Amino acid sequence: MIVEVKNVLKRYDELTALDHFSIDVAEGEIYGLLGPNGSGKTTAIHCMLSLLKYEKGEILLFGEPIGPTKYDLKRRIGVVPQEVSLMYELTVQENIDFFCGLYVTDKTRRQKLVENAMEFVAIQEFRKFYPNKLSGGLKRRLNIACGIAHQPELIFFDEPTVAVDPQSRNNILEGIRRLNEEGATIIYTSHYMEEVEQLCNRISIMDKGRVLITGSKEELKESVGLKDKLIVSQIDIAQDALTEIQDMVEVSSVFYEGEELTVNIDKNRAIGEVINYLDHQGMYYGKLSIKQPTLNDVFLEITGKELRQRV
Repeated sequence: MIVEVKNVLKRYDELTALDHFSIDVAEGEIYGLLGPNGSGKTTAIHCMLSLLKYEKGEILLFGEPIGPTKYDLKRRIGVVPQEVSLMYELTVQENIDFFCGLYVTDKTRRQKLVENAMEFVAIQEFRKFYPNKLSGGLKRRLNIACGIAHQPELIFFDEPTVAVDPQSRNNILEGIRRLNEEGATIIYTSHYMEEVEQLCNRISIMDKGRVLITGSKEELKESVGLKDKLIVSQIDIAQDALTEIQDMVEVSSVFYEGEELTVNIDKNRAIGEVINYLDHQGMYYGKLSIKQPTLNDVFLEITGKELRQRV
């Protein structure tokens, strides 16, 4: 395992920020930490980077205990923090060179790495700009370039798309995929479930400093018994018809409210059976749609809270 975190306990006075927090991340994974604001994601990263002390537990990176003076380990790690962290008196190129220089002392090699990083985030044409002249999305891309220029093996992305426009968000997500394809192991935190679903091989859902559940997105949905839903809008349906649909072998439940019929499906072939039944009965309806369960549905099922809600 590239990352092993075992039963980490971190307190701030009476507040327990991490409550026996445990994860493991394999080489080559994009591993998602998903949870609402305040759930402990950033605290967990800071502990893994040895930026915060913790009361109990163990953290190993590349099989070794991490510590403030483990510089050989830290050279293998990149960090893209939640808050944009730049030198505003330096240009774009000078910023990347500065952060890369913390790990790479050879100027010739560093020059090539800086060029590669600017090209990677498509910011070359702004190389002489100062950060205060950049848009929010460009600052985020510069932030990423500063964190990955030294070509780390393990990269932490802490909510890198907060407050950016959709185009910049797509560019950032695509860049993360390419980094992974080129061999980097990624730990990605977010409270945007759509991003985590798109990117991550495995996901841990956090709340109140604890890992509630871990697995692939398919495993998470299956573990709480969530199924696809057939939604039929603008339909007037009698109770006896609802009962007949409910009695179909591969239908788990039926809800009808406000001229909208929702059928929870155990197996996808039941979708055709329900539609054929409605057509055979001569029922008129509006739009048909299939809704697949999301990670937000998983979180709601486990905690009773919306994922985007601050807790």
